[in-house]
Amino acid sequence: MNIVQANGIELAYDSFGDQTNEAILLIAGLGTQMIRWTEPFCEELAACGYRVIRFDNRDAGCSTHFSQCSPPDFGTLAAVLMAGQRPDVPYTLYDMAADAISLLDALSIDRTHVVGRSMGGMIAQIMASEHPERVLSLTSIMSSTGNAGLPQAAPDIMAMMMRPAPDPFSDEEGFLAQSIAFAQRISGSMYPLDGEAYRRLVREEIQRAYDPAGTGRQIAAMAVTGDRRLRLATITAPALVVHGMDDPLILPACGEDTAISIPNADLMMIEGMGHDVPPALYQTVAKAIDHTARRALTMDARP
Repeated sequence: MNIVQANGIELAYDSFGDQTNEAILLIAGLGTQMIRWTEPFCEELAACGYRVIRFDNRDAGCSTHFSQCSPPDFGTLAAVLMAGQRPDVPYTLYDMAADAISLLDALSIDRTHVVGRSMGGMIAQIMASEHPERVLSLTSIMSSTGNAGLPQAAPDIMAMMMRPAPDPFSDEEGFLAQSIAFAQRISGSMYPLDGEAYRRLVREEIQRAYDPAGTGRQIAAMAVTGDRRLRLATITAPALVVHGMDDPLILPACGEDTAISIPNADLMMIEGMGHDVPPALYQTVAKAIDHTARRALTMDARP
Protein backbone atom coordinates (compact mmCIF):
# COMPACT_ATOMS: atom_id res chain seq x y z
CA MET A 1 0.00 0.00 0.00
CA ASN A 2 1.13 3.55 -0.81
CA ILE A 3 0.07 6.99 0.43
CA VAL A 4 0.04 10.14 -1.72
CA GLN A 5 -1.03 13.74 -1.19
CA ALA A 6 -3.99 14.47 -3.46
CA ASN A 7 -6.55 17.29 -3.43
CA GLY A 8 -5.30 18.43 -0.04
CA ILE A 9 -5.76 15.04 1.65
CA GLU A 10 -3.97 11.70 1.83
CA LEU A 11 -5.14 8.83 -0.38
CA ALA A 12 -4.07 5.23 0.09
CA TYR A 13 -3.68 3.15 -3.06
CA ASP A 14 -1.97 0.14 -4.56
CA SER A 15 -1.60 -1.19 -8.09
CA PHE A 16 -1.28 -4.38 -10.09
CA GLY A 17 0.37 -5.10 -13.42
CA ASP A 18 3.03 -3.34 -15.47
CA GLN A 19 3.20 0.35 -14.53
CA THR A 20 3.85 1.26 -18.17
CA ASN A 21 0.51 -0.19 -19.29
CA GLU A 22 -2.64 1.85 -19.79
CA ALA A 23 -4.34 2.39 -16.42
CA ILE A 24 -7.66 1.28 -15.03
CA LEU A 25 -8.80 3.12 -11.89
CA LEU A 26 -11.15 1.19 -9.58
CA ILE A 27 -13.43 3.21 -7.28
CA ALA A 28 -15.00 1.60 -4.20
CA GLY A 29 -18.56 1.92 -2.96
CA LEU A 30 -20.24 3.42 0.10
CA GLY A 31 -18.44 2.79 3.37
CA THR A 32 -16.19 0.16 1.84
CA GLN A 33 -12.49 0.07 1.20
CA MET A 34 -10.31 -0.57 -1.82
CA ILE A 35 -9.89 -4.21 -0.80
CA ARG A 36 -13.50 -4.85 -1.91
CA TRP A 37 -11.81 -4.85 -5.32
CA THR A 38 -10.17 -8.15 -4.42
CA GLU A 39 -6.69 -9.12 -5.53
CA PRO A 40 -7.98 -11.93 -7.82
CA PHE A 41 -10.26 -9.45 -9.62
CA CYS A 42 -7.45 -6.89 -9.96
CA GLU A 43 -5.13 -9.58 -11.28
CA GLU A 44 -7.80 -10.66 -13.78
CA LEU A 45 -7.84 -7.14 -15.19
CA ALA A 46 -4.05 -6.81 -15.08
CA ALA A 47 -3.79 -10.01 -17.13
CA CYS A 48 -5.73 -8.20 -19.88
CA GLY A 49 -2.76 -5.82 -20.20
CA TYR A 50 -3.54 -2.95 -17.82
CA ARG A 51 -2.06 -1.24 -14.81
CA VAL A 52 -4.86 -1.64 -12.28
CA ILE A 53 -5.09 0.94 -9.48
CA ARG A 54 -7.42 0.70 -6.50
CA PHE A 55 -7.64 3.29 -3.71
CA ASP A 56 -9.47 4.17 -0.52
CA ASN A 57 -11.98 6.99 -0.91
CA ARG A 58 -11.85 9.83 1.61
CA ASP A 59 -13.42 8.80 4.92
CA ALA A 60 -12.62 5.13 4.28
CA GLY A 61 -9.72 2.76 4.85
CA CYS A 62 -6.29 4.31 5.16
CA SER A 63 -7.12 7.58 3.38
CA THR A 64 -7.89 10.82 5.23
CA HIS A 65 -10.93 10.71 7.50
CA PHE A 66 -12.91 13.89 8.11
CA SER A 67 -13.20 13.20 11.82
CA GLN A 68 -13.30 16.93 12.58
CA CYS A 69 -16.76 17.00 10.97
CA SER A 70 -19.69 15.72 12.98
CA PRO A 71 -21.70 12.81 11.56
CA PRO A 72 -24.79 14.07 9.71
CA ASP A 73 -28.23 14.03 11.31
CA PHE A 74 -30.19 12.18 8.63
CA GLY A 75 -33.55 13.52 9.77
CA THR A 76 -32.34 17.10 9.41
CA LEU A 77 -30.62 16.25 6.13
CA ALA A 78 -33.83 14.81 4.68
CA ALA A 79 -35.94 17.74 5.88
CA VAL A 80 -33.62 20.31 4.31
CA LEU A 81 -33.58 18.41 1.02
CA MET A 82 -37.38 18.06 1.02
CA ALA A 83 -37.61 21.84 1.48
CA GLY A 84 -35.60 22.27 -1.72
CA GLN A 85 -32.57 23.63 0.09
CA ARG A 86 -28.96 22.50 0.04
CA PRO A 87 -27.74 21.08 3.36
CA ASP A 88 -24.33 22.02 4.69
CA VAL A 89 -22.21 18.89 4.28
CA PRO A 90 -18.43 18.36 4.51
CA TYR A 91 -18.15 17.34 0.84
CA THR A 92 -20.04 15.98 -2.16
CA LEU A 93 -19.39 13.27 -4.74
CA TYR A 94 -17.90 16.00 -6.93
CA ASP A 95 -15.18 16.50 -4.30
CA MET A 96 -14.60 12.74 -4.25
CA ALA A 97 -14.27 12.74 -8.04
CA ALA A 98 -11.75 15.57 -7.70
CA ASP A 99 -9.81 13.34 -5.27
CA ALA A 100 -9.55 10.66 -7.96
CA ILE A 101 -8.40 13.18 -10.57
CA SER A 102 -5.78 14.48 -8.15
CA LEU A 103 -4.62 10.90 -7.52
CA LEU A 104 -4.06 10.54 -11.27
CA ASP A 105 -2.03 13.76 -11.18
CA ALA A 106 0.09 12.44 -8.32
CA LEU A 107 0.76 9.25 -10.28
CA SER A 108 1.53 11.18 -13.51
CA ILE A 109 -1.35 9.48 -15.35
CA ASP A 110 -2.89 11.72 -18.01
CA ARG A 111 -5.86 9.50 -18.95
CA THR A 112 -7.35 6.35 -17.51
CA HIS A 113 -10.20 3.89 -17.82
CA VAL A 114 -12.52 4.39 -14.85
CA VAL A 115 -14.53 1.63 -13.15
CA GLY A 116 -16.78 2.28 -10.17
CA ARG A 117 -19.13 0.14 -8.11
CA SER A 118 -22.27 1.44 -6.39
CA MET A 119 -21.34 4.88 -4.98
CA GLY A 120 -18.05 4.47 -6.82
CA GLY A 121 -20.02 4.20 -10.05
CA MET A 122 -21.54 7.60 -9.30
CA ILE A 123 -18.07 9.06 -8.75
CA ALA A 124 -16.86 7.46 -11.99
CA GLN A 125 -19.83 8.98 -13.85
CA ILE A 126 -18.90 12.42 -12.52
CA MET A 127 -15.29 11.95 -13.58
CA ALA A 128 -16.39 11.08 -17.12
CA SER A 129 -18.80 14.03 -17.36
CA GLU A 130 -16.75 16.70 -15.59
CA HIS A 131 -13.25 15.66 -16.66
CA PRO A 132 -13.69 14.10 -20.13
CA GLU A 133 -10.07 14.78 -21.07
CA ARG A 134 -8.92 12.42 -18.29
CA VAL A 135 -11.29 9.49 -18.88
CA LEU A 136 -10.71 7.00 -21.69
CA SER A 137 -13.70 4.80 -20.88
CA LEU A 138 -16.30 4.43 -18.14
CA THR A 139 -17.72 1.31 -16.51
CA SER A 140 -20.50 1.93 -14.00
CA ILE A 141 -21.36 -1.16 -11.94
CA MET A 142 -24.56 -1.57 -9.84
CA SER A 143 -25.00 2.20 -9.66
CA SER A 144 -27.57 4.88 -10.47
CA THR A 145 -28.12 8.41 -11.82
CA GLY A 146 -29.56 10.24 -8.83
CA ASN A 147 -32.98 10.26 -10.52
CA ALA A 148 -35.44 10.66 -7.61
CA GLY A 149 -38.17 8.95 -9.62
CA LEU A 150 -36.45 5.58 -9.64
CA PRO A 151 -37.70 2.76 -7.39
CA GLN A 152 -36.10 2.47 -3.98
CA ALA A 153 -34.80 -0.50 -2.03
CA ALA A 154 -37.28 -2.51 0.05
CA PRO A 155 -37.94 -1.16 3.58
CA ASP A 156 -36.28 -4.15 5.24
CA ILE A 157 -33.06 -3.49 3.35
CA MET A 158 -33.06 0.18 4.30
CA ALA A 159 -33.71 -0.80 7.92
CA MET A 160 -30.77 -3.20 7.86
CA MET A 161 -28.53 -0.48 6.40
CA MET A 162 -29.49 2.09 9.02
CA ARG A 163 -29.48 -0.23 12.05
CA PRO A 164 -26.58 0.65 14.41
CA ALA A 165 -23.96 -2.08 14.33
CA PRO A 166 -22.34 -3.59 17.42
CA ASP A 167 -18.88 -2.28 18.24
CA PRO A 168 -16.53 -4.68 16.43
CA PHE A 169 -13.86 -4.24 19.09
CA SER A 170 -16.10 -5.31 21.97
CA ASP A 171 -18.50 -7.60 20.09
CA GLU A 172 -16.74 -8.81 16.96
CA GLU A 173 -19.05 -11.78 16.45
CA GLY A 174 -22.14 -9.58 16.72
CA PHE A 175 -20.70 -7.13 14.22
CA LEU A 176 -19.73 -9.90 11.79
CA ALA A 177 -23.14 -11.56 12.10
CA GLN A 178 -24.92 -8.32 11.24
CA SER A 179 -22.54 -7.59 8.34
CA ILE A 180 -22.94 -11.08 6.88
CA ALA A 181 -26.75 -11.00 7.24
CA PHE A 182 -26.89 -7.78 5.20
CA ALA A 183 -24.46 -9.09 2.58
CA GLN A 184 -26.55 -12.25 2.23
CA ARG A 185 -29.73 -10.21 1.85
CA ILE A 186 -28.35 -8.25 -1.10
CA SER A 187 -26.55 -11.13 -2.82
CA GLY A 188 -28.04 -12.63 -5.97
CA SER A 189 -30.02 -15.83 -6.31
CA MET A 190 -27.41 -17.54 -8.51
CA TYR A 191 -24.33 -16.42 -6.57
CA PRO A 192 -24.74 -17.15 -2.84
CA LEU A 193 -22.40 -15.37 -0.48
CA ASP A 194 -19.28 -17.19 0.67
CA GLY A 195 -19.72 -16.48 4.37
CA GLU A 196 -16.19 -17.38 5.44
CA ALA A 197 -14.54 -15.32 2.70
CA TYR A 198 -16.78 -12.37 3.54
CA ARG A 199 -15.96 -12.73 7.23
CA ARG A 200 -12.23 -12.51 6.41
CA LEU A 201 -12.82 -9.44 4.24
CA VAL A 202 -14.79 -7.60 6.92
CA ARG A 203 -12.17 -8.44 9.54
CA GLU A 204 -9.48 -6.99 7.29
CA GLU A 205 -11.51 -3.81 6.83
CA ILE A 206 -11.89 -3.47 10.60
CA GLN A 207 -8.15 -3.86 11.04
CA ARG A 208 -7.42 -1.23 8.37
CA ALA A 209 -9.92 1.33 9.66
CA TYR A 210 -13.35 1.33 11.29
CA ASP A 211 -15.27 4.61 10.99
CA PRO A 212 -19.09 4.46 10.78
CA ALA A 213 -19.18 8.26 10.99
CA GLY A 214 -17.19 8.36 7.74
CA THR A 215 -19.84 6.22 6.08
CA GLY A 216 -22.46 8.69 7.30
CA ARG A 217 -20.59 11.57 5.70
CA GLN A 218 -20.38 9.62 2.43
CA ILE A 219 -24.16 9.04 2.56
CA ALA A 220 -24.63 12.80 2.96
CA ALA A 221 -22.33 13.40 -0.02
CA MET A 222 -24.53 11.12 -2.13
CA ALA A 223 -27.75 12.74 -0.91
CA VAL A 224 -26.78 16.29 -1.85
CA THR A 225 -25.20 15.48 -5.21
CA GLY A 226 -28.63 15.06 -6.79
CA ASP A 227 -29.81 14.09 -10.26
CA ARG A 228 -26.90 13.78 -12.70
CA ARG A 229 -28.76 12.85 -15.88
CA LEU A 230 -28.16 16.16 -17.67
CA ARG A 231 -24.45 15.81 -17.02
CA LEU A 232 -24.42 12.14 -18.00
CA ALA A 233 -25.84 13.15 -21.39
CA THR A 234 -22.58 14.99 -22.11
CA ILE A 235 -20.34 11.92 -21.69
CA THR A 236 -18.45 11.09 -24.89
CA ALA A 237 -16.21 8.25 -23.65
CA PRO A 238 -17.21 4.66 -24.42
CA ALA A 239 -19.37 3.50 -21.52
CA LEU A 240 -20.54 0.21 -20.06
CA VAL A 241 -23.25 -0.20 -17.43
CA VAL A 242 -23.19 -3.50 -15.49
CA HIS A 243 -26.08 -4.38 -13.21
CA GLY A 244 -27.42 -7.45 -11.48
CA MET A 245 -30.97 -8.44 -12.31
CA ASP A 246 -31.37 -9.54 -8.67
CA ASP A 247 -29.96 -6.34 -7.12
CA PRO A 248 -32.35 -5.45 -4.26
CA LEU A 249 -30.39 -2.42 -3.02
CA ILE A 250 -29.94 -0.40 -6.22
CA LEU A 251 -32.65 -1.91 -8.36
CA PRO A 252 -32.16 -2.97 -12.00
CA ALA A 253 -34.20 0.02 -13.19
CA CYS A 254 -31.37 2.22 -11.86
CA GLY A 255 -28.85 0.51 -14.15
CA GLU A 256 -31.23 0.82 -17.07
CA ASP A 257 -31.67 4.54 -16.33
CA THR A 258 -27.89 4.98 -16.23
CA ALA A 259 -27.45 3.32 -19.63
CA ILE A 260 -30.27 5.39 -21.16
CA SER A 261 -28.74 8.60 -19.78
CA ILE A 262 -25.23 8.05 -21.23
CA PRO A 263 -25.02 8.33 -25.02
CA ASN A 264 -24.23 5.01 -26.74
CA ALA A 265 -23.65 3.18 -23.46
CA ASP A 266 -23.70 -0.61 -23.49
CA LEU A 267 -25.94 -2.25 -20.89
CA MET A 268 -24.96 -5.61 -19.39
CA MET A 269 -27.69 -7.02 -17.16
CA ILE A 270 -26.50 -10.16 -15.38
CA GLU A 271 -29.05 -12.77 -14.41
CA GLY A 272 -28.86 -13.88 -10.77
CA MET A 273 -26.37 -11.17 -9.72
CA GLY A 274 -27.23 -9.03 -6.70
CA HIS A 275 -25.45 -6.01 -5.26
CA ASP A 276 -21.98 -7.48 -5.48
CA VAL A 277 -19.45 -8.76 -8.01
CA PRO A 278 -19.04 -12.40 -6.95
CA PRO A 279 -15.86 -14.35 -7.79
CA ALA A 280 -17.74 -16.50 -10.31
CA LEU A 281 -18.26 -13.35 -12.41
CA TYR A 282 -14.77 -11.86 -12.17
CA GLN A 283 -13.73 -13.09 -15.60
CA THR A 284 -17.04 -12.09 -17.22
CA VAL A 285 -16.93 -8.55 -15.81
CA ALA A 286 -13.21 -8.12 -16.50
CA LYS A 287 -13.70 -9.12 -20.14
CA ALA A 288 -16.55 -6.63 -20.49
CA ILE A 289 -14.40 -3.84 -19.00
CA ASP A 290 -11.58 -4.78 -21.37
CA HIS A 291 -13.96 -4.73 -24.36
CA THR A 292 -15.13 -1.23 -23.40
CA ALA A 293 -11.54 -0.05 -22.95
CA ARG A 294 -10.67 -1.35 -26.41
CA ARG A 295 -13.57 0.64 -27.84
CA ALA A 296 -11.73 3.72 -26.57
CA LEU A 297 -8.55 2.64 -28.37
CA THR A 298 -10.51 2.22 -31.59
CA MET A 299 -11.97 5.71 -31.21
CA ASP A 300 -8.53 7.22 -30.58
CA ALA A 301 -7.21 5.50 -33.71
CA ARG A 302 -9.80 7.14 -35.97
CA PRO A 303 -8.41 9.80 -38.34
